[in-house]
Amino acid sequence: MTWAIVTRIYANTKRHVKQLRYFFETVLIKAVAWLLPRLPRRVILTLARWIGTAIYHGDKRGRNTALENLRCAFGDQYTLKERHRIARDSYRVFARTFLDLFWSSKLTPETWQQHFSIHLHDAKVEQQARERGGVWVTPHFGNFEFVSLAWGFRGLPYTVVAQDFKNPALTPIFSRIRSHSGQSVIPQESAILRLMKLLKRGGYVGMLVDLNISPGRTAAAIRCFGLWTSVPTLHVQLTQRLGLSIIPTICTPLPDGRYEVSTLADIQPQPDEDITAVTQRVWDLFEAKIRQQPECWLWMYKHWRYRPVGALGVPHPDYPAYSNYSETLANMIPETERNKQPRACGMATKC
Repeated sequence: MTWAIVTRIYANTKRHVKQLRYFFETVLIKAVAWLLPRLPRRVILTLARWIGTAIYHGDKRGRNTALENLRCAFGDQYTLKERHRIARDSYRVFARTFLDLFWSSKLTPETWQQHFSIHLHDAKVEQQARERGGVWVTPHFGNFEFVSLAWGFRGLPYTVVAQDFKNPALTPIFSRIRSHSGQSVIPQESAILRLMKLLKRGGYVGMLVDLNISPGRTAAAIRCFGLWTSVPTLHVQLTQRLGLSIIPTICTPLPDGRYEVSTLADIQPQPDEDITAVTQRVWDLFEAKIRQQPECWLWMYKHWRYRPVGALGVPHPDYPAYSNYSETLANMIPETERNKQPRACGMATKC
């Protein structure tokens, strides 16, 4: 009886603490959403550097993940000091992306072009996508949030899928901000069916393609910096089924506070083309850009949660320490390829 009372009191206390935390989170985000659009651009950039640097020093777990990722991705191309610099700058880029998401609510159809430079790989491809629909894809590179913002102002409002926040009060706040230039934000529930219907009507879809997902039917095993990883294939499946284009796009931060948004190619998967091969081709375009500006990628994210080599529970020297052996991923890779030397930065040296 006494234990039941204690358990009930603990549960009630825990629930009230969560509600209180959600309340303060909501107040803080609303305050940030009100304040940042009113600040000068130079103040936003300075804040991003300060906040990014502070989080880099304070986030030990994320910093170690970034350093492990850089070690395995680039081998001995960078010294330990240089890897620390890249990791720190990656935090700064992400901080700028987060602050600019709120700051962007001050942009209008008349003023947005002052802050963007647009470079199209092929204007004819975009015109075709305007008429028939298409899928624009990007990794967590630079300001990945601003790809859809810029294209919305250009008359190509994307529909994007976003995960709901645990704090339900935050979801509508971020959805409103992300819809500033006409985009639509939909939840993950029934997202595939909704995206399919949208594309059949000639709509526009935006996707992040460097998410590390559980190996299985909806994933492809591709080489990422020479290491095997498991990524989504929805962008390939949708365009292949509907005869549409995949348009890889990146948004690169510039030192003066502006952004350069560039399309990299037009990839039209053929009906009989291997899904994994197309997924790899899309990724290779992004990897080339990341190699040029490694600080722009989100290195503190666990890009290699699963590995196809080694033993369960035993770290493997070619992969980050956090990675875990996955038999499913191993079975997705031809045996002749599975144990090949990782191609870290195109060099023969091991990570």
